[in-house]
Amino acid sequence: MQAGIVGLPNVGKSTIFNALTAAGAASANYPFCTIEPNVGMLAVPDPRLERIRTHIATEKVIPAVVEIVDIAGLVRGASKGEGLGNQFLGNIRNVDAILHVVRCFENPDVVHVDGGVDPLRDIETIETELCLSDLDSVEKQIERHQKKAKGGDKDALAKLELLQPVLALLVSGKPARLFPGALTDDSVKRAFRDFGLLTGKPVLYLCNVDEKSAATGNEWSRKVAERARAEGAASLVISGQVEAEVSELDVADRMAFLGDLGLTEAGLSRLAREAYNLLGLQTYFTAGEKEIRAWTYRRGAKAPEAAGVIHTDFERGFIKAEVYSLDDLEQHRTEAGLKAAGRLRVEGKDYVVEDGDIMHFRFNV
Repeated sequence: MQAGIVGLPNVGKSTIFNALTAAGAASANYPFCTIEPNVGMLAVPDPRLERIRTHIATEKVIPAVVEIVDIAGLVRGASKGEGLGNQFLGNIRNVDAILHVVRCFENPDVVHVDGGVDPLRDIETIETELCLSDLDSVEKQIERHQKKAKGGDKDALAKLELLQPVLALLVSGKPARLFPGALTDDSVKRAFRDFGLLTGKPVLYLCNVDEKSAATGNEWSRKVAERARAEGAASLVISGQVEAEVSELDVADRMAFLGDLGLTEAGLSRLAREAYNLLGLQTYFTAGEKEIRAWTYRRGAKAPEAAGVIHTDFERGFIKAEVYSLDDLEQHRTEAGLKAAGRLRVEGKDYVVEDGDIMHFRFNV
């Protein structure tokens, strides 16, 4: 699953992306400096890995990662093909969630495409283009399904029951993600993916601030946070300038640098966790002498599906899972101690994996 970094040109998307992927020098400060979508992997900080290593000696520790796509900047009129509009909309259609970078900083050397900093206006620009694109798509889908429904097609009728209220929402200028259940009901989420709705994807607003505002945010970021809360979304203050500097420091110097700014961790660490949650992902662990590893699975997955993350053979030939918790490991110290205390559970195909489970799979293909 992927989260796409979206925003107007020159808001700091590529600066943040380059920092999170250690991709090298920042891109030039002009529109469309990112043409093809770049993909990077961002490690998700998880202190539970080190807690496990305290009790299970291992050669290496591997964290979970979240996949981030840097998408070309959008301009007003993208829904009609302006700028890189068609390419932009196609790229965003392929991601599962949106990281909307909003410019909340002044810099005379970085020209704003609309002449001045106004994050709420910028959000509206992108939201409008995505809504217009969805509106056009939904109108065409409704017309197509209405023809099928006249012949008694039950699937077409069911789709119309969703599409028609979504159309009304889009006509009113509101994104499809505000439709009841759009972000919480699995059946609605699946339908929205099938419909290809851009505005049906979950959104995290990234308020890109200057260095002095990295710890506390500023008036612009507070306005974005207020808007996010009003629509049930989240926002995160991050400084692309700071993250770019941090990415060039060795580990020993990073905390000192961040501490001088009033920060306890890098903004990218917070971004990784927020993006992970936005995508509806959770973590289980495998632990042994060769490695302790965090594995990513969809929230609500059952044991065979989670096992399939390691290898498809694990899912196809799933027999059972041996499961224990980190709390029990810390109490009983070893797997032998867990077995002796009866804390090593055996779970079958219907077990819904819980975040933080430590698991061993048994399978036969």
